[in-house]
Amino acid sequence: MKQTEYGYARETSKDKKAHEQLTALYEAGISPENIFVDQPAERDKLDQLMKCIKPNDLLVIKSLSQLGYNYQEILNEWKELSDELKANIRVLDTPLLDTSNKMKRVSSSFISDLFLQIVTFAAQLERAYIKRRQAEGIAYAKSQGRHLGRPRIPKPIHFNEVYDQWRSGGVSAEEAMIRLSLKRSTFERFVKERKIELKKETEQKAS
Repeated sequence: MKQTEYGYARETSKDKKAHEQLTALYEAGISPENIFVDQPAERDKLDQLMKCIKPNDLLVIKSLSQLGYNYQEILNEWKELSDELKANIRVLDTPLLDTSNKMKRVSSSFISDLFLQIVTFAAQLERAYIKRRQAEGIAYAKSQGRHLGRPRIPKPIHFNEVYDQWRSGGVSAEEAMIRLSLKRSTFERFVKERKIELKKETEQKAS
């Protein structure tokens, strides 16, 4: 069966017009008319390519990242190409990922699939490690009394004065917030803190 060789590239922020990928595909002997190029976050050309590919055809890409934005996407596309469409795949920057060797098709496919599984497993381990390190960092920061997230708005110097006016009915909550330049959620937080302070002061005077 005659083999048709295709190339696929995807524009990226670093390779805006896919020049580097296209150069690699040309050097690999892929004809320009058989090269499909997608823009970032799109896969229209990849879908067209999938419809063109026949069993035993060859798809050449520069790197695995052209097939997806995460390892699960890459794995899904790889399986569709190799298992469902029965096509050969060659990844130029990873020579081990080449199923086009006709003399050793079985071992080549096996090695490629095994490599993909290892890469996917490694990516999952890396994500789990990063999450664990983040959780440990957050826990440590909290144990040191550090505030995480956005910096907290400092309490206005004249907050207690405006608070007393609000508590006595001299001003409304809305007017108090305007005077203090605070959002409702921040105002309510400071109110709770002030109530706790007053309670402690009362308890100290009573003891």
